[in-house]
Amino acid sequence: MNAPILAAIILITLKCCFEFFLEKLNAGHVESKRSRIPSVFKKVFDRETFDRANDYTLAKSALSRKETVYDAVLLGVILAFLVIPILYNLLSGWLGFGLWGQATTFVTVLFLLSLPGMPFEWYSQFRLEETFGFNKTTLKLWWTDKAKGLLLTYAIGVPLSALILWIALLFPDSWWIIGFAVVFGFQLLMLVLYPVLIVPLFNKLKPLEDGDLKDRLMALADRTGFQAKTIQVIDGSKRSSHSNAYFTGFGRFRRIVLFDTLMEQLGPKEIEAVLAHEIGHYRKGHIPRMIAMSALSLAAGFWVLQWFSGQDWFIAGFGFSRSPEVYGELARYVPVFLLFVILGGLVTFWVSPLFNWLSRKHEFEADRFARDAMGSSRYLISALRAMYKKNLGNLIPHPSYSRFYYSHPTLREREKSLKEGETSGTDEGDPELIPAEPA
Repeated sequence: MNAPILAAIILITLKCCFEFFLEKLNAGHVESKRSRIPSVFKKVFDRETFDRANDYTLAKSALSRKETVYDAVLLGVILAFLVIPILYNLLSGWLGFGLWGQATTFVTVLFLLSLPGMPFEWYSQFRLEETFGFNKTTLKLWWTDKAKGLLLTYAIGVPLSALILWIALLFPDSWWIIGFAVVFGFQLLMLVLYPVLIVPLFNKLKPLEDGDLKDRLMALADRTGFQAKTIQVIDGSKRSSHSNAYFTGFGRFRRIVLFDTLMEQLGPKEIEAVLAHEIGHYRKGHIPRMIAMSALSLAAGFWVLQWFSGQDWFIAGFGFSRSPEVYGELARYVPVFLLFVILGGLVTFWVSPLFNWLSRKHEFEADRFARDAMGSSRYLISALRAMYKKNLGNLIPHPSYSRFYYSHPTLREREKSLKEGETSGTDEGDPELIPAEPA
C-alpha cells in the first residue's frame, strides 16, 4: 500500500474513532440524565415530551454511529482498491480529456461516490424522522428533490469546474489566486440569486400577509435599523414539521425567511423575538464577518490545491497517472481536485469546532440584541423553549459533544446569557435563571 493511501486510512480511522467516541459519550450522558427532568424545565416539558426528546436524540446518535463506521470503511476500501482513479480513467475515456470532458468527469465521479450514502438518507427521512412525527416528505417528492439537485449540480458544477480548469491552463503559476477570486465572487452572487432562483425550485416563498403580525414585524425592523423590504414565509411544512428561521443575502438584497411551521408554533411576540434575533445577526456585523472567514478558508484551500497539483508523488500515490503526453495537461489538476474534495473533510473536521465556537458567540450576541430590542428576555426564552419542545431538542447534551458539534449554544446556555445583565424589574413573570451545564 502506498504511503499517501496509508496516511489517509490512518486519518480516516482517527476521525471515525473520535466521532464514534463523541456519539457514545453524548448518548451515555443522555441515558444517565434522562431519569429526572431538570427542575427549571418541569413547567415547560412534561414527562412524555422529555422522554420522547431523549429517545429522538438516542435514535439519531445510534444511526450516526452506524453511518460513521460505514463511511469510514467505504472510503478506506475506495482508496485501497484505487476506485477513484479507476472511475476517473473510465469516465475520461468516455467523455474525453478535453476541458468540458474533464469538468464533467470531475462532477460525475463525485456524484457516483455519493450514491452509497443514499440508503442512510432514506432511512433517516422515512424511518427515523417518520417515527418521531417529523417527516412530511413523500417518496415522490424525495426523488424529485434528488433529481432537481442532480440537475443543478451539473448545470452549475460543470461550467464552474470548466472555468477553473481553463484558468489553470492559462495561468499555471497563479491560477489559484484567480480561481479563488472567481469562486468567491460566484459565492457572493449566489447569496443574492439563491433565494430568487434556487429556492423556488424546491419551495414556495411568499411575502408575509398583511395584518397585525406583519405590522408588528415591520415596525420592529424599522426601529432596529434593518429597513426590510419584505419578510417571506417558506412552506417548510411540505417536507418536515421542524421549524426554523434564517437570514440570507446582504446589503439591499438581504431578507429574512420564516418557516410556516414556525408561524404555527409561536405567538406574535415570540415570532417578533425570533425576527429580532435574526436582525441581530445583521446589526452585529456577523454576516460580513462570516463571509470574510469563508474567503480566507477558500483562499487557503486553493493554495493547497496549487501546491498538491505540483506534487507527482501525491497523485501517483493514489493511483493516478500524470503523463501529460497521454492524458493531457488537465491530468495535472482534476485528480487533485477530486482528492481534495473527497479527503478534505479529514482535516477540516478537526478545525470545525473553532468555527462552531465563533457561531455560538454570534448566537449569544444576536440573542442579547433581541432581548434589548424586545425590552425583555421572556419572549425569546419562550420562543426557544417552544421550538425545543416542538423539535424535540436535546436539553441535556454532554458539554464536550455540544462544544465540538453545536453551532448554537444549548438552551441552558442561551437562557443564562439572556438573563445576565438584564435590568431588574423589567421581566416580571419570566422563567427563572437556568445555570449552564457543568463540564
